[in-house]
Amino acid sequence: MSAELNSPARRLRDALGAFATGVTIVTTRDSRGRDVGLTANSFNSVSLDPPMVLWSLAKNAASLGVFMDATHFAVHVLASDQEELSLRFAVRGAQKFNGLALERGVQGIALLSGCSARFQCRTAFRYEGGDHMIFVGTVETFDHSDRLPLVYHGGGYAFAVRKEVPLAADEAEPSSSFSQDFLIYLLGRARFQLFLLLRRELERHGLSEDQWFVLSILGVSDDRTVAELDRLLWYTGKRVTYELLASLTAAGFADLHGSYDPQARVTLTAEGRAAVIELVAAAKAAEEHAERSLGAAETHLLKRALRAIIRESDPGPPTLLAPAHPE
Repeated sequence: MSAELNSPARRLRDALGAFATGVTIVTTRDSRGRDVGLTANSFNSVSLDPPMVLWSLAKNAASLGVFMDATHFAVHVLASDQEELSLRFAVRGAQKFNGLALERGVQGIALLSGCSARFQCRTAFRYEGGDHMIFVGTVETFDHSDRLPLVYHGGGYAFAVRKEVPLAADEAEPSSSFSQDFLIYLLGRARFQLFLLLRRELERHGLSEDQWFVLSILGVSDDRTVAELDRLLWYTGKRVTYELLASLTAAGFADLHGSYDPQARVTLTAEGRAAVIELVAAAKAAEEHAERSLGAAETHLLKRALRAIIRESDPGPPTLLAPAHPE
């Protein structure tokens, strides 16, 4: 195995994998009018005038004969959220088009929706290129969107994220230790502004932020102990106090089964569950509002980065609550 991993062919494959490429699906029709398609990342522009593109297909591919005979083909540049579609068309012999909503292009070729770009081409040339056949097509029509593309790099799928355009000198923020590049400031400001959208709903229900956090935890998994709630809330910078739980009980949102004991269990009431459902919907709307300026790739990367920060800065579990008694 180690010899195979260190073989010249494998080392060449790894070196070529350093070049990031887009991911495409190429479709056509066979002589009986059946749809044929496959995933390919060997797509390139050849010429703008005349408009021409190329892609390549392994000589041992089952669909090679179909593409050799085809007069037209369509290339779909996949969007960042179409990884599943890429995997579907990468499998040999699968019923790849089943259940898909298709459009029809030139010569009735199947067109997939939701892509970053689509090129409908007439086959212009075919060349042998080692163990592949290279197909050059003249672009007869095309369409595209602003959706970020799916990327293949180093043997796996990746995301393309646009680099932020630097501010002009007269637009730059004043430089300071709490400038726009200070991570803690950015996280704090983003959290504050996002929560403003939800705070109006909390006020309508007569709930504080701390009360909402407790209810949201119970909404995910009801019937938790006071100590469990405290441990989970600790990571928001808050603590569960008996006064906090008493306020939720008095408002009819929760029941505390026991007295001043860390192992006493807390459950949602019917009114509390109804409030959680409404507020979760409001929270999701706030999240979607924030994601409007982000694509799927940037949202994924943001959440992954935040999880990494959480993992690396984890202060460990809180000091356990001690039993308390009213004075």
